Amino acid sequence: MNTMHQTLSKAGAPERLAKHQPPAKREAVNHQVIYQAVAVLFGLGLAILAASIPGHLNAAPQPEAVMRTTVPGSATMALPSFANIVERVVDAVVNINVEQSVQAGQSGPSILPPGLPEDSPLSEFFRRFHAEPDFSKPREGEGSGFIIDPAGLIVTNNHVVQGADRIRVTLNNGDEYPAQLLGRDPKTDLALIKIDAPAPLTAVQLGSAEGARVGDWVLAVGNPFGLGGSVSAGIISARGRDINSGPYDDYLQIDAPINRGNSGGPLFDASGRVIGVNTAIFSPSGGNIGIGFAIPAETVADIVTELRTKGRVDRGWLGVQIQPVTDEVASSLGLSERQGVLVTEVLPEGPAAAAGLRDGDIILRVDGQVMQDYRDLTRLIASLDAGSQVQIALIRGGQGLTLPVTIGQMPTEPQLADSGLTNDGDQARLGVYLAPITPETRRELNLSPGTAGVLVTDVEPNSPAARAGIRAGAVISMVGQQPVSTPEQAISMIRAAASQGRPSVLLRLEQDGQQRFVPVPFQG
Repeated sequence: MNTMHQTLSKAGAPERLAKHQPPAKREAVNHQVIYQAVAVLFGLGLAILAASIPGHLNAAPQPEAVMRTTVPGSATMALPSFANIVERVVDAVVNINVEQSVQAGQSGPSILPPGLPEDSPLSEFFRRFHAEPDFSKPREGEGSGFIIDPAGLIVTNNHVVQGADRIRVTLNNGDEYPAQLLGRDPKTDLALIKIDAPAPLTAVQLGSAEGARVGDWVLAVGNPFGLGGSVSAGIISARGRDINSGPYDDYLQIDAPINRGNSGGPLFDASGRVIGVNTAIFSPSGGNIGIGFAIPAETVADIVTELRTKGRVDRGWLGVQIQPVTDEVASSLGLSERQGVLVTEVLPEGPAAAAGLRDGDIILRVDGQVMQDYRDLTRLIASLDAGSQVQIALIRGGQGLTLPVTIGQMPTEPQLADSGLTNDGDQARLGVYLAPITPETRRELNLSPGTAGVLVTDVEPNSPAARAGIRAGAVISMVGQQPVSTPEQAISMIRAAASQGRPSVLLRLEQDGQQRFVPVPFQG
């Protein structure tokens, strides 16, 4: 401080002397004063900067994954660098090229993941992600994968290799090998292939996505647009995403840019562990907009183990159609809180039917494990071996009940119908008119002989039933958790629900070939 004070004092002396000089000399002296002041301030700035970042001005670049820099007057800022990670893992990431012979007039395989509706927003992406086939010549496609064993085991997506007659793998060094399909699992969109190389290959280990948090850095490596060996970085945007691509959706959402050809490539965390497999993006145009999805490493590990040992995935089977318990469903049934999974249909001769489960049951726990989400039940049952016995705690008619159930083997071909939400209501208060099902109406509406319930003959415009999507010709088979067979019985049960002060009534509706439970609010 003393030095700075002396410098400023000296800078003021010439200014006082300048008052007694001729104008020309005074102007020169003034310029000299200004130059000296600027020099002093610049020197002060350098001194302060040097004091604030000692040892950093001449420091060599750091080799770590994070480079640090300092801005005067601000906190230290970290700039991520994945260079070291990329050097370690890039040789384990491969490009995959597939070819399939297509006969003239043949429609070719679906390029959509199993269970993904044609009108889903993601369908357009998958069509662009894999070019529409030209049926005049063999279909070709590209994707990515990664080596998990030096012997040549490679993980990729099922939709990359599905229906392929020929699979070829190109390593990062340019070496190319034919690949053999060891197994695939359409339900999780994963596949395992193998190449035979003359020497052990660079491999990466599957890590865990369990500890990954929203906001953590991630790194995607793959083959976008056939460029090969491309790296992009971003963060985890969300966890547990359900994109309606299959019954076991549990995706990590990321904003690391991924595009056509990235599918099947690995997603690394900031330490270089594989925490997922890049599988899909959401994009109206088919290009990257920062919304991508990756299968968590835990799911990948389980499926790969099955494919490696058996070439297929065996899953447990309960034999029920289910849907979530929403707040509206809970209030319709008089539950104090939203809990469990609602059974919309028990399939005949399935494990659930043999154990005594019924349509309308609410499953709360399986072997003590709470079912907080309908996917919890799907994943848990699928993870069990056929022949395992579990205790299922449920609510039926407002009463708690526990049933022992022996898990079955999931059939090769799906036997479960799709489910969703529809609504129904009472004749006077919900805006629907009901009639019994007669042999004539059964033939006219092409109803199956086993269809039971009451027929919706008309729906009032702007009524709760109309707003819920109910149309004439629908069949109401249950009110609450009880089956109905006559209009009088249905109306009586709906009025009973209203008299209990419930805001809505839960009905099971058969419409457009689907049976669905939906809560319908009473008209005020």
